Amino acid sequence: MSGEQRDSALNGVKAKSVRPALIASAKTVSDYSIFLKHLLVGFAAESVPTTLICGTDCGIDSIVPPSVEVVRHPAFEIPLLWRQNRRILLERLEKFRPTILHCLCESEASLARRLSRQLALPYVLTVNSLQKQWQQVSISSKRCARIIVPARSIAANVTKVYPGFTDRVEEISIGTFVSESSNCFGESGRLASLVTTHPLDNVEDFENLFRAVKHLAIDRYEFMLVMMGNGAGERQVRKLLTGLGLPQIVTIVPKLGLWQSLLAAGDIFVRPRPSTSFNPLLLEAMSAGTAVAGCEGGVDDLIIADKTAVVFDPEDELSIRSKLQQLLDRPELARGIAAGAQQYLRENHSVSNMVSAILKTYEDAQGEWSAGGST
Repeated sequence: MSGEQRDSALNGVKAKSVRPALIASAKTVSDYSIFLKHLLVGFAAESVPTTLICGTDCGIDSIVPPSVEVVRHPAFEIPLLWRQNRRILLERLEKFRPTILHCLCESEASLARRLSRQLALPYVLTVNSLQKQWQQVSISSKRCARIIVPARSIAANVTKVYPGFTDRVEEISIGTFVSESSNCFGESGRLASLVTTHPLDNVEDFENLFRAVKHLAIDRYEFMLVMMGNGAGERQVRKLLTGLGLPQIVTIVPKLGLWQSLLAAGDIFVRPRPSTSFNPLLLEAMSAGTAVAGCEGGVDDLIIADKTAVVFDPEDELSIRSKLQQLLDRPELARGIAAGAQQYLRENHSVSNMVSAILKTYEDAQGEWSAGGST
C-alpha cells in the first residue's frame, strides 16, 4: 500500500499472532464494500490470516483478496437444515483456528455472541448506526471485548444506550484513499451534475429538494441530478418528479457497480436528510473531490459547515435552493469545499491508520481475554 502502509511496522510480529474471523451480512458487504476491501487488503499486507463469514447471497468477488478464506453461512438455504449449517460453520472455524471474532454489523450480533461462546473466544462488535433503547442488540458482557464505532455521534449514542459497555467503546474512523485530483467543475461548459444516494423509502424526504431543483430550473440553471438507490417509496418518488415536471432533469438509477465512477464524475453531492447510519458513499464522494451540500443531524461527523460541506436546513426549501445556487454560481467555492473535505479525510481517515487501530484492538482484546482466563 506504499505510503498508506507506513504504519505497518507498528504491528510487527504481534499482528501475525492475530487470526480474525470476520462476520458480515449481505447488507454490510453491499453498503460497506469499499471499507471491507480496504480492511481485507490491509490484513493481507500485514500477513494476518483472515476468514470472512457471509451468506451465499453476498457478492464478494471484487472485494476479497485470494489470501482470505471465505466461509458461506448458511451453507444450505433450507430452514430444516439449521443444525447441519451450524455444524458446518463450527467445523470450518475450528479448522481455521481463529483467535478473535469480529462482527461487522449489528444484525449478526447474535451469531457472533453464540460463536464466541461455542469457540471460547472474545469478540469485537462494530456498530455503524444510532441505536434505540427499545431495540437493543444482544451483547455479551463477558465475551464482547470491544465495540468499534466509526463516528463520535455513534459513540455518544452507544454509551447512552449501553452504559455498561462505556469503557469498551472505541472510535476508529473508516479509512479511504483520497484522490489527488477532482472533477468538481473542472471543465468549463460541461453540464453541472448533482448526485445523491438517499434511500427511496419516504417521498417526504425529497419534497423540499425537488421543489428547490424545480425553482433552480425555472431560474434557467442548467444541471442534472442523479439519484442512486431504491426503496419502498420509489413509485411515489417518481410520481412526485412527474408532477413537478422534473423527469428530464432528475434521473433515478439503482446502485450501480460503477458507483465510484459516478460519484467522481459529480460536481456536487447532496445529502438531503439526516442519516441514522454512517454513510460510506458520503465518505467516498468527499474522497473523490466532489463538493458536498448537506444537512446536519443524525450521523453527521463528516459534515463540517464551510470546511467539508455547505450546510442547509432540510425542512426549508429556500435554504436548500440558496446553498445549491451558491455552489452553482461560484465554482471556485465548490472546488474549495471539495479540497477542504479531501484534506480533512487525509488527516482523519487514512486506511493505514484504520488497519493499525483495528489490529491493535484485536491484540488488546486477546491480551485481556488471556489474562482474565475467560471461557
